[in-house]
Amino acid sequence: MREKRAYQCQACGALASKWSGQCADCGEWNTLLESAPALPVRRQRAGQLRGVDDTPAGIVDADEVAAETEGHKALGIGEFDRALGGGLVPGSVVLIGGDPGIGKSTLLLQALAAHATDGEHRPLYVTGEESLRQVTLRAQRLGLATGRLRLLAETQVEQILALAARERPTVMVIDSIQTMYTDTLQSAPGSVAQVRESAARLVQFAKQGNTAVLLIGHVTKEGSIAGPRVLEHMVDAVLYFESESDSRYRVIRAVKNRFGAANELGFFAMTERGLREVSNPSAIFLSRGDSAASGSTVTVVREGTRMLLLEIQALVDASQLAHPRRVAVGSDANRLGMLLAALHRHAGIATQDQDVFVNVVGGMRIAETGADLPLLVAVVSSLNARPVAADMVVFGEVGLAGEIRPVAYGEERLAEAAKHGFKRAIIPAANRPRRSINGLEVAPVSHLGDALALIR
Repeated sequence: MREKRAYQCQACGALASKWSGQCADCGEWNTLLESAPALPVRRQRAGQLRGVDDTPAGIVDADEVAAETEGHKALGIGEFDRALGGGLVPGSVVLIGGDPGIGKSTLLLQALAAHATDGEHRPLYVTGEESLRQVTLRAQRLGLATGRLRLLAETQVEQILALAARERPTVMVIDSIQTMYTDTLQSAPGSVAQVRESAARLVQFAKQGNTAVLLIGHVTKEGSIAGPRVLEHMVDAVLYFESESDSRYRVIRAVKNRFGAANELGFFAMTERGLREVSNPSAIFLSRGDSAASGSTVTVVREGTRMLLLEIQALVDASQLAHPRRVAVGSDANRLGMLLAALHRHAGIATQDQDVFVNVVGGMRIAETGADLPLLVAVVSSLNARPVAADMVVFGEVGLAGEIRPVAYGEERLAEAAKHGFKRAIIPAANRPRRSINGLEVAPVSHLGDALALIR
């Protein structure tokens, strides 16, 4: 009997009976590769499935399930633990992605070395891209104590799980998931099927063995983690490393976390001895000198559970083009156009013959609406060539009717600004603090015109 073969899309994992230049499911070109059928795998019947405690699986009352009293376990690197929501949860699976050379392997090697200093833990670092000698030399260069750190160079998932079951590590790192393969599939390592099946087996091992597993994932040129999108649904947390190409600072962002706040941030600086924590990231983004400059405004944004002070700069210049440019770096360009229209309609300030450039200093990206008012304040400051006071902070959402709408965590934002020495604040009237904040003069406003009158 002739063996039936199929073609699988390397972008989305869809199967096709014959080859085509374009995948019918996701529309990507030249992604269909011939895939041999998987070897038969013996599956247990539903009635034979067993849980971690070796009891037959079935429907039970929620009260009968033993609640886990064990919570987050800190790894010893504060900013990394913050991004994870307080540390690793036993039995959880975390996927970490980022550009090549950004520091994923370095951070996890540092985290495991710090975790291994506790005599109760024996973490395991599994490398599929480097030799054991390379990993050891990197650890020595970073000055890490590796006395209790266990290393394994292997890419076959079955062999890794067999050795890990005997070792019983509390934390296991897989570097990287794209190099892993399972013998039950005939496709090459890194293919959609191999990544999905390898990750599924590692997730099952983590849940049954109560081992926290950290997976390093490659990223595509678009910046997303390579492999099927289902990979991000299978894990408990997804972290992304972010950095500007010419910056030594690194930001690790949690885009998904079942055990903590999403969008939590951890800040690091890359040094000769590895990644160093940045305890006060606001100091990185507040780069203004002693004298105030026109077109610059400081605002307070909330990222996860942390308040950050960011500087927004604007440059408004007479345009020589029929259609003036609207460029926004670190914020939404479409929202910039909408805010400029509100500025003209409700404050009488026209920019239709001006090029408007907006930049968030430090390479950060602002997604919240609390940056609307400081953005317009920076634009007006640049247009009029009148600096905003260096000790003033501004936040608030601007509505299409010109009203200044409140934002969440107003008092916490004001407290953070006061902690960094700011003396004045322009805020929405609805965010007026219930009690005075020492050293901070608050000016509540309800309309865009009222806010701009305070800076003219």
